[in-house]
Amino acid sequence: MAAAGSPPGKGTPQPPGEAADAWSVPHPPPAPCVCPPRGHPVTVTDAAEADLTEPAAAVSSPDYRRDKEEEVSPAAVPAAVTSSGCQHAGEEEEVTAAVTTVAAMTSPGCRRGGEEDVTAAGWRCRRKHVFVLSEAGKPIYSRHGNEEALAATMGVMMALVSFIQSGGNAIRAICSEDRTLVFEQRGPLLLVSVSRTRQSAAQLRRELAFVHEQILSLLTRGGIARVFARRRGYDLRRLLAGAEAVLDRLLSGAAADGRLLLGAARCLPLPAALRRAVSGALRRAAAAAVPAPALALLAAGGRLVTAARQRALAEGGRLCASDLHLLLNLLGSGVGAGEVWTPVCLPRFNPDGYFYAYAAALGEEEEEEGGGGTGGVTLILLSTEREGFYAAAGCRRRLEETLRAQGWLGELGAAVRGGAGYGPARPGAPELRHFLYKPLEGPEEMQQLPQFTSPELEDPYTSEEEQHRLFDLYHYLHSRVHSPHRPLRLLYHVAEKETLLAWVTSKFELYGCFSPLVTKAGAIGVLTKLLRWLKKEEDWLFIRYPPPYCATPARSEGAEAEG
Repeated sequence: MAAAGSPPGKGTPQPPGEAADAWSVPHPPPAPCVCPPRGHPVTVTDAAEADLTEPAAAVSSPDYRRDKEEEVSPAAVPAAVTSSGCQHAGEEEEVTAAVTTVAAMTSPGCRRGGEEDVTAAGWRCRRKHVFVLSEAGKPIYSRHGNEEALAATMGVMMALVSFIQSGGNAIRAICSEDRTLVFEQRGPLLLVSVSRTRQSAAQLRRELAFVHEQILSLLTRGGIARVFARRRGYDLRRLLAGAEAVLDRLLSGAAADGRLLLGAARCLPLPAALRRAVSGALRRAAAAAVPAPALALLAAGGRLVTAARQRALAEGGRLCASDLHLLLNLLGSGVGAGEVWTPVCLPRFNPDGYFYAYAAALGEEEEEEGGGGTGGVTLILLSTEREGFYAAAGCRRRLEETLRAQGWLGELGAAVRGGAGYGPARPGAPELRHFLYKPLEGPEEMQQLPQFTSPELEDPYTSEEEQHRLFDLYHYLHSRVHSPHRPLRLLYHVAEKETLLAWVTSKFELYGCFSPLVTKAGAIGVLTKLLRWLKKEEDWLFIRYPPPYCATPARSEGAEAEG
């Protein structure tokens, strides 16, 4: 990877016959580049020279060259991951590159509960704990409390798992009167959830799978395996230093959001004409980039504004919702000032490879001049080219110029700053307090991008405690209607302070919360009215036609000769 301000180096020639589908296999990562505000000097964080046991990164000027990288021969890397413009990194660089960028984006001391006293009663009374440890019992991550203080506890967990495995069995869950313990073994990592919520063991296991995949998005499956193959007792916290806040954010969202529950991305409601205009501008800007990104997203506050993909990727099938959610959790909530260029792994797409992600806020100039800007809209581009930073930055400039010239940049910023959400009263049903809706049919392009919508939380769900209680009820309904033993299409539930109705068909999945005196017939009537409103407002609520585009990447000399 060449830093902004220094010329990109020539890469390893692409093997014959792989030019057409090189996008399908991400390449090993470069050292990440976290660029400061535009116009300032650019620094490169280099992980190639860092020893595996001492992953502290060196920082250099734009003219810095990575000599060790040039010493790696093409034969050291499988041909399937080579491409034009790609220089191959060492094993240490593969493992540590992405995390350095995340640490740079994370402000010190932002972890909530990271230094909590694990001997206090308040720690033991937490609604949920999530632990990640290695096969050797080394602590890696804890949702609450310091991992070092929990080393003995995690050692006991690993001893329990090992004892059960010695008998040829596997421990999956322990259910007591008020707690559920779920154990999930993923390669050399053990993930444990201790929950006092109403989530089922299957839902907790799915949540642990998301935590594991978020770790893979930074380190890759192969990178983790190589680390522990060299040293079984290695402390993986050295490689994840600074990335704990990303895992915290993932679990916080799961507690009071439907993204993990429904397996879909939450869209930002926008006027249909504005979304179509912004989508078209994004598609044209991405298609004009050489090399063109495989995927282009606009997000605000972790919500999707619009998306565009290369036609080859669109025809390859659905974009896995979990990969999209991990990407939005990592970069979609804002990257601050400047531009970010970092490797990122999409585990469901390829758990052993990287894409190269570019992220930058749109309209920074307007915000600096007091013009408002876009209110926190982030552009995210995924490239398969290691030297694609300049192309991605050019794509961002073209997009900003188009949006600014047409006046769409200001409209988008006004919509985002205004909240761009809606309240539960908007559908015109006063008995309705909240709902989650995921369409299961629609245009093929829409089905390839799973989405859901829900109103903003209002009284009586403004406090964190009440929000957790509401989503506990949603998790309970979800586990009942999707039970592997007796799945249901319709479920009416009377809770202490509200009534709820779950309704699942081949066309939609809908969960509604109502005032406590609403009967089953009344709840069905309210949801029927809600469905008519949702159908009417589809273009405002969802990205109906995510536009694919044809990429025109520059061909290497070898590819031209072959053709």
